[in-house]
This record gives sequence, C-alpha cells and structure tokens, in this order.
Amino acid sequence: MTEQKQEKASFLYTAKSVLWAMLGVRRGKGYDEDIKKIKPKQAIIAGLIAVFLFIMTLYFVVSLVIGQATN
Repeated sequence: MTEQKQEKASFLYTAKSVLWAMLGVRRGKGYDEDIKKIKPKQAIIAGLIAVFLFIMTLYFVVSLVIGQATN
C-alpha cells in the first residue's frame, strides 16, 4: 500500500479560509481542498483569533465614534 502524504496547511492559508468562511463566501472546490488540508484544531484556533480581532475592532470603532460624539 502506498500512503499519500497529506499536505499540511500553513497558518496563513488557514486564516484566509476562516475569514472567507466568516463572510460566507466559499466555493465547493475550495471547501473540499480546505477539508483535505486544514485540521479541525487549526480551524478552531484561527476562528477564535478571528472572532477576537473582530470584536476588538468593533469595540475600537464604537469607542472612537462615541468619543467623537461627546466632544
């Protein structure tokens, strides 16, 4: 039997896939490719980082707008 080496996804590839998934824009071919390369642990960590950054960006923008409105 010949074992095929599975190509491991880089963090940048995983982050890009997670961001596209958060936007809801994925093609079937890209999704199938991601399933082969990305491990669930990688996707979960990248997803948590992306959600954290999204929340912090919203917090910063809201703080900026409120600060501008009170001046």
